[in-house]
Amino acid sequence: MLTIENLAFSYGATGFRLSIPELVVADRDRLAIVGPSGSGKTTLLNLVAGILSPESGRIRIGDKDVVEMSDAERRQFRATRIGFVFQDFALLDYLSARQNILYPYRITPALKMDAEVRDRVQTLADACGIGNKLDRHPDALSQGEQQRVAICRALVTKPKLILSDEATGNLDPESKTRILDLLFEQSEQAGAAVLAVTHDHELLPRFPRVLDFAQYRESVPA
Repeated sequence: MLTIENLAFSYGATGFRLSIPELVVADRDRLAIVGPSGSGKTTLLNLVAGILSPESGRIRIGDKDVVEMSDAERRQFRATRIGFVFQDFALLDYLSARQNILYPYRITPALKMDAEVRDRVQTLADACGIGNKLDRHPDALSQGEQQRVAICRALVTKPKLILSDEATGNLDPESKTRILDLLFEQSEQAGAAVLAVTHDHELLPRFPRVLDFAQYRESVPA
């Protein structure tokens, strides 16, 4: 599903540098990413999603090399193949929760919105505990509810790769379990891989693989 080779990235004058010689993630794999703040965990997700471009190296998702794509190709690829739960949720205030979840369909011609998709929005929202709040705007939702909207948006396209940046960070223990169950259930149904950045070490036993960014301390300042 995902293969990274000789990846190098830096933020220029800040001194931040990320270097990953190799990382392979298979279909249906579940990989938790941990490490100190500022170590590059979110940067890695942004590189995989094509939001950032590396200085060198390869990032292959399936048979596609993200690095070789144009900006337009990356946007379409991200919308159709990748589900990204952003740490800051990235919701649009002027849209309802339902419209935020459906946003990938509104901006990507390759995604076709139909009755099945609309039903899927309701099913995902019900599973996340926000099924009765889809017509509310983000400012009328709690932080935890906004986070669940972002999770539904990431899953609605049935992506082949799910990137999660602290998807359970603002949730109570019961909700964390529910959301993680949903992520794993949806990834299994779609044959998708999950890369999840988390500071919650209590969740790590749920993941077959854990990548500790502490191993990159020489190249990535904490």
